[in-house]
Amino acid sequence: MSDTEDIPFNRDFPLKPGVAEEVMPGVRRVLCDNPGPFTFTGTVSYIVGRGKVAIIDPGPDSEAHARALLDAVRGETVTHIFVTHTHKDHSPNAARIKAATGARVYAEGPHRASRPRFESEKHKPESGADRGFDPDVRLGDGDGVTGEGWALEAVTTPGHTVNHMAFAWKDRSVLFAGDHVMGWSTSIVAPPDGSMTDYMASLEKLSMRDEHLYFAGHGPEIRDAPRFVRFLARHRRAREVSILHRLAKGEADIATLVRAIYIGLDSRLSGAAGYSVLAHLEDLVARGLVLTDGDPVIEGRYWLA
Repeated sequence: MSDTEDIPFNRDFPLKPGVAEEVMPGVRRVLCDNPGPFTFTGTVSYIVGRGKVAIIDPGPDSEAHARALLDAVRGETVTHIFVTHTHKDHSPNAARIKAATGARVYAEGPHRASRPRFESEKHKPESGADRGFDPDVRLGDGDGVTGEGWALEAVTTPGHTVNHMAFAWKDRSVLFAGDHVMGWSTSIVAPPDGSMTDYMASLEKLSMRDEHLYFAGHGPEIRDAPRFVRFLARHRRAREVSILHRLAKGEADIATLVRAIYIGLDSRLSGAAGYSVLAHLEDLVARGLVLTDGDPVIEGRYWLA
């Protein structure tokens, strides 16, 4: 397959909630029963190692999911808890798993907005922000954490959220990608949590790495991952071209742009689509390609520079 061909999304993911499945030596996954338009079949938590293990993305505030994870590691010791980002479908269960195991929690840091002007806004474009989360250990880009039989490298990947972080098991050519790269759908990039400028830079960063197998926060694994990442970048650039094409016809607001660009969109996703367009417009305004009155906002009107 050449890099110019479309790479189809893969929505074949028969994993049942609560069942621990070994997907490769040293990696198990457990699906949470929280399906939805943003979460697909649910959040996927990962167990890394054997004997003394790490859990990546323990999921939403769910006693049932925490019980399934603890059942999956019965007779083993949970030594580390890693969190890719602070949306409520990924991080809240960290507190419950920590209380049950005594493991420390590792992440980039607490939730915060993509731009200072958003700090006071209450909008929650996806599953909402886990604003009470604060890890025991804050990781920076390139930091390494080693356990029994495994070693993970922290890879900062802002875009979906400012504090989004992937974790690379370099010896296995594996990346736990969270919601930055998913095989079943594109990731939501929506202010106040997300930034399209950051997201595109993080895609470029991942495309230069060596990991070829990604395990995502929702849906199936992604093989030949660098090529898939390049596909996602092309997809976002095509969305940008669509926005510019519509604005070439005249000034428009975001609702008009959504109707022109997202043909056949599930009505449940229209709000998120609007904020995704806003994220593109923020980037286009910053690059001087699009103009608006004042700061880019969801209610604003936009036109070509």
